[in-house]
Amino acid sequence: MGLLSLKNCLWLSCVLRTPKVCFWSAASGGLIIQSVSNDVYQNLAVEDWIHDHMDLEKQQVLFLWRNSPAVVIGRHQNPWQECNLRLLRQKNIKLARRRSGGGTVYHDLGNINLTFFTTRKKYERMENLKLVVKALKALRPQLDVHVTDRYDILLDKQYKISGTAAKLGRTSAYHHCTLLCNADKFVLSSVLKSPYKGLKSNATPSVPASVKNLFEEDPSLTSEMLLDAIAKEYAVQHHIDHHITLVNPADETQLPGISNKTKELQTWEWVYGKTPKFSVSTCLNMPYKDSLLHVKVNMDIKHGRIEVCNIDLPEQWLPPGLYSELVKSLTGSKFCPNETTTLVTTLLRVCPQDDELHSRWSLLCENMIRLM
Repeated sequence: MGLLSLKNCLWLSCVLRTPKVCFWSAASGGLIIQSVSNDVYQNLAVEDWIHDHMDLEKQQVLFLWRNSPAVVIGRHQNPWQECNLRLLRQKNIKLARRRSGGGTVYHDLGNINLTFFTTRKKYERMENLKLVVKALKALRPQLDVHVTDRYDILLDKQYKISGTAAKLGRTSAYHHCTLLCNADKFVLSSVLKSPYKGLKSNATPSVPASVKNLFEEDPSLTSEMLLDAIAKEYAVQHHIDHHITLVNPADETQLPGISNKTKELQTWEWVYGKTPKFSVSTCLNMPYKDSLLHVKVNMDIKHGRIEVCNIDLPEQWLPPGLYSELVKSLTGSKFCPNETTTLVTTLLRVCPQDDELHSRWSLLCENMIRLM
């Protein structure tokens, strides 16, 4: 074993991890908690639970967590504007909406999440980020990392390795940030690129940035080492021991009521239905036989549902009755490919048995679903 790895092992061994029931009743100045789950909904639910239940006057909390592949959007964002939903479905990547503001981030096991809980009075995100930088410097003094005025952490003065968001309650507050260690940058850039055309929205847009993994700078770094370095620095600054309490977000004895919070974060009504009102105004260019049809589509979407729907079809292209049935069915339905597929399949069954008509209908519906 080399000197460096031996040193890392000795250093890591000073951080103890144990599960503890009723961890929130401990009356100390600070607490470090790490989730044993990699599920994005469970981990976001833990944040909600701590914010709602713990007495942050008594103890501040650092929550450490990592997720399997997921895209997490801010409270006031539009998922169609922020990411490639089709690609998420193909790759089986989860989409979650958090309760804090800010922009969209991609999570996988190469990305670390840190949540700093305090009272609203003690909330100070710049100090938290300086703590992270100090921990990184203690681990690898040669790293060129610093905090910006936008509350990002930059590597080599240009690459973003950490983004920030926050939730300020009446008396409690939390600030959470990411830290890129060894995330899949190809997947990150692919899924955070919206392919949807003609969207108009007042939702909070993300600000694109060049990113880099700390692993690219120093391949000897691991997510576990970074988590432990941050926990150690937090312990030093809060004058507590380096103990990390493991928490299982599926355990109702540790976190009473947690499963309801997790379920709510998974609902369509929360993930998509909380999207601020937006409109889609686009032209479908549909190749049909030897020509190209231009079909204008205008829709208003409220609470994730189609409120107004206009499809400007060439005259006689569909029987008027079938066209009006389509518009009537879409109005009030979820702006969602699964629901639209079910609707159009049902309508197709009552459609006259005409091959030409069926192929036109299928072409229109395929293109409509592609908007979603």
